[in-house]
Amino acid sequence: MDYGKFKYENAQKAREARRNQTNVIIKEMKLRPKIDAHDYETKKGHVVRFLRAGDKVKITIMFRGREQHRPELGFRLLQKLAEDVEELGFVESSPKQDGRNMIMVLGPHKKKSEAKLEVKAEKEARAAERAAEQAEEHAERTAHAPAPKKERGRSENLDPEIDA
Repeated sequence: MDYGKFKYENAQKAREARRNQTNVIIKEMKLRPKIDAHDYETKKGHVVRFLRAGDKVKITIMFRGREQHRPELGFRLLQKLAEDVEELGFVESSPKQDGRNMIMVLGPHKKKSEAKLEVKAEKEARAAERAAEQAEEHAERTAHAPAPKKERGRSENLDPEIDA
């Protein structure tokens, strides 16, 4: 085998490896210790969406004023969040106090590439379902179409001012 062919094949392998590699993105979600139940559910929904997409999530709890003297509130909140998303991800780094903030990192159980394939298959299934619904609706509309209107001749014109 000549050297040029060898270099070309290695370049092709490297290009294919670059195409298949995925870079892990860390998404961040910021919370406060005194968070309302609905706001918590909203933030949890975002964390769930990020983990389903295969991204890591960094959860930061920001303490202000007197809240800094009660870090156990933030710790409990982070533990609750970790338990709520246990089936999608795991605690990569446990909660740590860092000045005014407490930080925890969650990692997904699935790899990014697997998550992408799953999301793509889900989208295709929804699109196929939507297309089937539209086809069914179209068939229903055409089946119940009203009879075509009868064409009127000049003598059947309803306007008396028009001469026949």
